Amino acid sequence: MSPATSPQPMQFTSREAGTLADTSDRGPGSTSDAVSCEPGTSAAVDCCALGAGPVDAEEAEHLALRLKALSDPTRLQLLSHVAVRGCGDVCACDLTEPLGISQPTVSHHMKKLVEAGLLTREQKGRWAHYSVVPAAFAELRAFLDLS
Repeated sequence: MSPATSPQPMQFTSREAGTLADTSDRGPGSTSDAVSCEPGTSAAVDCCALGAGPVDAEEAEHLALRLKALSDPTRLQLLSHVAVRGCGDVCACDLTEPLGISQPTVSHHMKKLVEAGLLTREQKGRWAHYSVVPAAFAELRAFLDLS
């Protein structure tokens, strides 16, 4: 990369440094439209608060099981390959080649996703077929809603 095209580090004015607003594309003397998420400001509640509110111990255990299953990169890839089909199912035999993993590895990770309630498994002949659990996705989406 030539010096003329090398990326410039993000620059912040002293006023914006606390909010991490990127000013690299602004001209001198421009003002920021960035929202401050500093504690004590009204915008802090708007930009950082969970939409559904705090969870109780039982719900935390339930969500932690799902989030733990999603914390593995291979599982995220497998889940994305199934979820891209919407409500259709995906044969385990179709997951080995695109991810470059063996069938036993697919089975291991898919079992974890089924146990977490993110996928369902149906045996069709010799192969397992997986599909998403829409309610589980809705639950995670609601929990992670930061709007």
